[in-house]
Amino acid sequence: MNWEQLLSLKRQGDKAKRLRVEQDDTRLGFEVDYDRIIFSAAFRSLQDKTQVIPLSKTDFVHTRLTHSLEVSVVGRSLGRLVGKKILEKYPHLKEVHGYHMNDFGAIVAAASLAHDIGNPPFGHSGEKAIGEYFSIGKGQQYKDQLSPKQWQDLIDFEGNANGFSVLTANRPGIEGGLRISFATLGAFMKYPKESLPKKPTKNIADKKYGFFQSDKNFFEEVAEEMGLIPNKSGKDIGFERHPLAYLVEAADDICYTIIDFEDGINLGLVQEEYALEYLIKLVKDSIDSVKYSTLNTKEDRISYLRALAIGSLINDAVRVFIENEEAILAGKFPYALTDKSKYKAQMDDIIKLSVKNIYQSREVIEKEIVGYQIIQTLLDKFIYAMNNKFNGTASNYDQLILKMLPEKHDVEKENLYDRLLHICHYVSMLTDGNALELFEMINGTKKT
Repeated sequence: MNWEQLLSLKRQGDKAKRLRVEQDDTRLGFEVDYDRIIFSAAFRSLQDKTQVIPLSKTDFVHTRLTHSLEVSVVGRSLGRLVGKKILEKYPHLKEVHGYHMNDFGAIVAAASLAHDIGNPPFGHSGEKAIGEYFSIGKGQQYKDQLSPKQWQDLIDFEGNANGFSVLTANRPGIEGGLRISFATLGAFMKYPKESLPKKPTKNIADKKYGFFQSDKNFFEEVAEEMGLIPNKSGKDIGFERHPLAYLVEAADDICYTIIDFEDGINLGLVQEEYALEYLIKLVKDSIDSVKYSTLNTKEDRISYLRALAIGSLINDAVRVFIENEEAILAGKFPYALTDKSKYKAQMDDIIKLSVKNIYQSREVIEKEIVGYQIIQTLLDKFIYAMNNKFNGTASNYDQLILKMLPEKHDVEKENLYDRLLHICHYVSMLTDGNALELFEMINGTKKT
C-alpha cells in the first residue's frame, strides 16, 4: 500500500481524480467529511444512545454521542502526530502532492466521529438482540431462503457494517449516502471483510466484519481504489486494513478503557482508592505530585488522572504505529496498536475491573434485558407486516404498523434479504427513547 493512494479524496460517483494540491484549504475535503457526519440525522441520534448504561439518565454517564466526540478528539491527535512523522519520512507527500499533517488528523477524526454511527440502541446488547432474533428467535424461519453470507449478516448483526451502510447507502436523489471521501471510509473500515468466513485468522482485521452483502460492490470499489491488500481467496472478500484504521481503533480503545472507567468511578461502581491505584500506573512518568495534592474533590482528581492517562496512551500508540509503519503498509501487522502498547497490562487490568463492576453491574443487566425484549418485539412486528404487504396478505393491523415507519424507511423491497436487513437497519437507527416509546405504543402500555 502507498500513502498517496490511501489518502484518496475521491467520493462516490466522482468521474475525475481529486488532487490534494488543488484543494481549498479553507474547505478541505477531509474536513467536509467531518461536517457531513456531524450534521447527519444518524449522528444526532447518538445523543439518546448510551455508551455503557442503557436508558440511564445520570449526569455522569456518556452517551454514544459524547463518546464519539471524545474518540474523534483523540483520533485527531493520533492522526496529526502520525501525519507529522509520515511527512518527515516521505517528504514528497507534502512537496509534490500537497498533503499536510492536519490531513491525517482530519481523516482519523472524521472516521472516529462515525465509528459508532451504525450501533443499535441499548449498548452492545442491541447487536446481540438483533442477531438472536434470527439465530434462536422467530427469524429462524427465513434461514433456508437466504444465502449463507446473507444469513450470517443477520445472525451476527454488526454495527460496523451497519455504519458503512449509513455512510454510503443510496436513496432516491441521495446517491452515495453522505458521500464521504474514500480515505475516511478506509479509516472507518476496521474490519474490511464480509461476514463469512467468520474469524478465519487471528488477524485483528478478521475479528468482525465490515459490510453487508447489499453493500459488497461499493465496498470492493473503495478498497481497490485505495490499494488495500486482498487477503481472501476464491469467492470470499477481505482486505488488510487501511493504516489509519489502526488509529481509529486505538482512539476508541483509549476512550472506552479510560472514560468508561471514569464513569464507573463517578457512579460509585468503582471505589476511588482502586481507581487511583490503576490510573497512577499509567501516569507515573507524567504526574505532577504537587498539583495532584492540591485537588480536593474526587471528580477533579479523577479528571486530572484521566487526562494524563489519555496523553500517555496517545503517545505510546503513535510510537507503536511509527515503529511498525512499514509492516502495516505491507499488510503484515495483525494486531491492534494497544496489543503492543507498553501499557497493555495496565489497560487489561482496568478493562477487567470495568467488566466486573460496570458492564456487569445490576443496572446494566436490567436495562439490557429490557432492550432485548424491545428490539425483538419491534423486529417481529415490522418484519411480519412488511412481508405480508409484499405477499399481498397484509391485515389492517399490518398496514397500521407500517404507517409507523418514517417516510425514508417506507420503501418497497423485492428481495427477502433486503426486506429483513431494511427492518434491522430501521430498528438499529432508533434511539433508546424512540425504541422504548414505540414498544410501549405497540404493546398498548404507553402513557398518554
